Order: sequence, then structure tokens, then C-alpha cells
Amino acid sequence: MDLPDLSHLAEPGARIALRATAGAARDRVTQEGGQLGIAVTAAPERGKANEAICKLLARALGVPKSRLTLLRGQTGRDKVFRLD
Repeated sequence: MDLPDLSHLAEPGARIALRATAGAARDRVTQEGGQLGIAVTAAPERGKANEAICKLLARALGVPKSRLTLLRGQTGRDKVFRLD
């Protein structure tokens, strides 16, 4: 999978806003006009999609997923993560 390099965003305390899509045809990370988008194939049930989004975002940032905390958007498409 070809992921964009988001390591420039990987600063402690950074808040990363994104638009999520669950149930997509394939996992991908996009950047359009400064807006970060993440699509995952996982279904939006029982936190599966949020877990997949966190994992994919961590890979793009080059950090362990344990350093990411979902602050807002547990059930919505617009999410905000904090990098610890």
C-alpha cells in the first residue's frame, strides 16, 4: 500500500483532524486542499473502523498506534486525534 509521508505532522501534542470513510473498497490516505482523508475497508461497528483508522494513521505518521488518542468523532466522520 502506498501511503503519503505524514511524518512532518508527528510532533508530540499535535492534533490531527481528518475526514473518515468506513466500508471503502480499499484502505487509503489522501490529502486534498489541506484536508486529510482516511478510507478503510472495516465496517463502522463496535469500533472496528476507528481502530483501522488509528492503525493506518499511525503507519502514515511513522509512530506506534499507542501514541494516538481519538479525542472527537467516535461515531462521526470528522475525527480529531492527538499525538502523545
